[in-house]
Amino acid sequence: MQTVIDLKDKIRAVKDFPKPGVIFRDITTALKDAETLKVMIDYLCEQFKDTKIDFIAGIESRGFIFGMPMAYKMNAGFVPIRKPNKLPAETYSQEYELEYGTDKIEVHKDAFFEGANVLIVDDLLATGGTAEAACKLIKKTGANLAGIAFLIELQDLKGREKLSASPKIVSVLKY
Repeated sequence: MQTVIDLKDKIRAVKDFPKPGVIFRDITTALKDAETLKVMIDYLCEQFKDTKIDFIAGIESRGFIFGMPMAYKMNAGFVPIRKPNKLPAETYSQEYELEYGTDKIEVHKDAFFEGANVLIVDDLLATGGTAEAACKLIKKTGANLAGIAFLIELQDLKGREKLSASPKIVSVLKY
């Protein structure tokens, strides 16, 4: 049985991708191994076992990978948080800062019921901009933010500091 500590061995480090000086943490090597995938999902679910979760909100696109099996395991609904113009009904949108410029994410206005407890899930916490925008979207819907879960956190980029609105932040692996 693998442990969380062993998971770092399953993540491929790709130097100078997508640009020189960056070490890209490639999770595809972990995802293709059934036991590793199970350990990651089980660990994330275990961290919120004592928290009432009505919905998992997965951030496009890798948040979908982890969010769907977590929703199934936690008996919660799954709601996608998408890039602009991908959702067919009325949406709330939230802009956030990128290194150069801005981007936006959206969620359906009727995604959650008033007061629902929502856990946001994504693969990576870097600067925190996308996750912070997702937190603001949850608030716009009238739902409650129950926490945020990530597979990987890049600590040097201090993204966690932007997420003070969250009662609980979990990351499986820290670099």
